[in-house]
Amino acid sequence: MTLTNGTGGQVWAVSDLHISYSENRALVERMQPASDDDWLLVAGDVSEKVADIRWALKTLAGRFRKVVWAPGNHELWTHPSDSVTLRGVERYDHLVALCRDLGVLTPEDPYPVWEGPGGPVAVAPLFLLYDYSFLPAGSATKEEGLAYAHGTGVVCNDEYLLHPDPYPTREDWCRARVAETERRLAELPDDLPTVLVNHYPLDRHPTNVLWYPEFAMWCGTRLTADWHRRFRVHTMVYGHLHIPRTTWHDGVRFEEVSVGYPREWRKRPQPPGRLKRILPGEDRTP
Repeated sequence: MTLTNGTGGQVWAVSDLHISYSENRALVERMQPASDDDWLLVAGDVSEKVADIRWALKTLAGRFRKVVWAPGNHELWTHPSDSVTLRGVERYDHLVALCRDLGVLTPEDPYPVWEGPGGPVAVAPLFLLYDYSFLPAGSATKEEGLAYAHGTGVVCNDEYLLHPDPYPTREDWCRARVAETERRLAELPDDLPTVLVNHYPLDRHPTNVLWYPEFAMWCGTRLTADWHRRFRVHTMVYGHLHIPRTTWHDGVRFEEVSVGYPREWRKRPQPPGRLKRILPGEDRTP
């Protein structure tokens, strides 16, 4: 594990920067830490293009003491507009190498420990994907769920752009990632709290507010439903839903920190691109 040298500072989080939109890129250009000791957690969906991902993470790594990244589905797309045509695991490995070149921590690195205010807390970026177990009501299998989604016209672009190579399916890749991550988290000291950073929520409850409930199939896995209890979670940080909010589940804080698309954030009353403070944390209000 690595330790921060500072004794002050704060840990902030953001996700779903989607900087292929010029308005969102401008938000990243303006993002700044509150102090020299601040960390930033980036919970995926920076962009579909590797060059954009590099620009954003390099920009942020030049400002924050430490940047921690977990991939979203958009980074894993093999998009026709991207000059990098790698697929599946090879694409993910390429992004990990890019992050290491920039000094950005990834799910493949030792989990850092925040020793500033609110610490010590292990910060664990995760890469878990999904396995279609968040099925629509009335569907008993993935096939039934996908048929229902196609019938409504609500189908995630992952079905066309996110390739699991060399795994046979995305759910096979998900199960392998869950097993390896579970092993690593279990090795952490029993008395050390954690902040888990994943693109998708670890429990299904945040998807209950989706306008299109069938989209939940691409939002996580039931295999992680008890991780917030098992692994002493202080805060579960996620994105993907584009519904920034705080929820509490079994007394654990779940924080959705996405920026989202301009058409979404323009409708919100608060200024766009605001970072969410994770540590020092907030107590649950009665």
